[in-house]
Amino acid sequence: MTNLLFRNALNRVPQATPPIWFMRQAGRYHSHYQALKKNHTFEELCKNPKLAAETALGPINDFDFDVSILFSDILFPLEALGMGLKYDPGPIFSKFITPNNIKELISVDDAIKKLMFQSDALKITRELLPKNKSLIGFIGGPWTVASYGTGMNKGVDYQGGIKNKFIHELLEKKIFPLLRKNIELQITSGAEIVMIFDTDASRIGNSEDYKKYSKTLYKELILPYGNKVGYFAKHPFDYNYFIKKINSDDEVSLSGIGVDHTKPIYEWLGKTKRGFVQGNFNQDDLTKSLDDFKFALDSYIEPITKLSIEERAGWVCGLGHGILKTTPEENVKYFIKTIRETFK
Repeated sequence: MTNLLFRNALNRVPQATPPIWFMRQAGRYHSHYQALKKNHTFEELCKNPKLAAETALGPINDFDFDVSILFSDILFPLEALGMGLKYDPGPIFSKFITPNNIKELISVDDAIKKLMFQSDALKITRELLPKNKSLIGFIGGPWTVASYGTGMNKGVDYQGGIKNKFIHELLEKKIFPLLRKNIELQITSGAEIVMIFDTDASRIGNSEDYKKYSKTLYKELILPYGNKVGYFAKHPFDYNYFIKKINSDDEVSLSGIGVDHTKPIYEWLGKTKRGFVQGNFNQDDLTKSLDDFKFALDSYIEPITKLSIEERAGWVCGLGHGILKTTPEENVKYFIKTIRETFK
């Protein structure tokens, strides 16, 4: 019960055709999702396991992606810790976590119980998913979750960032432990891998901060689940620590990396010896008129066609970030069709 192309990419097995999945492939651009939203809130689509599975299967049925993704949101762990959260349409917290109220957050053991809807959603999705399709889960990156929870992504400034005593305490005592349990929950419920989407990690600081954070993340969230966890961050996040881990002679625990569109995919494939590299067509180009989009796609594909099958090993074809709500469905269909016809 897995997609062979995806499994080969995870194991760096050379193959002509890459597997394809998009971040946020079940979302606002898709008529299937829009139809569900007429009768259900975003929270209902996420927290009702049957609806979450129906939402996740929409892009599989309509576009034939190789991989289905748990339909959920990176901020539910914060809600599980006791933060009031609603979506109107974006996330709104009743209050941010501060040094004065951090002790009001509930225990990690109690919080993980509030995320069991993800487990049920994954099980139902896997049951309904065609056997030749893969299923993955995801969580938000620790820094990104902490950033949303404290308002740093909205401009709240905690001097020193990741070195700040309060931020360090929040990460160490609440965020890392809960996300570790969240990964375990998703893997034991049927996710082949769990992606860490650390979309705000590029603002952590300097290269020293990136390295320190990467080492902690690797130890706490990746190492315990050998080859079951992948990591994505946006430029200018420094991937050097993770690249060294992937290329080391020791047993590799990082399943692979997702990358944005700021560097060509062949550079990342050339830097890594093992694991997958997921990405990285510019999601903005996918929203263009069909002719302009086709030109951008041809320009993206052309240098990749010069790579041998061995040089393309590990490539999971996708976008540099999440698919945008203004993306035409015909562009998605054309993208998948063209990739499969070009690389066969």
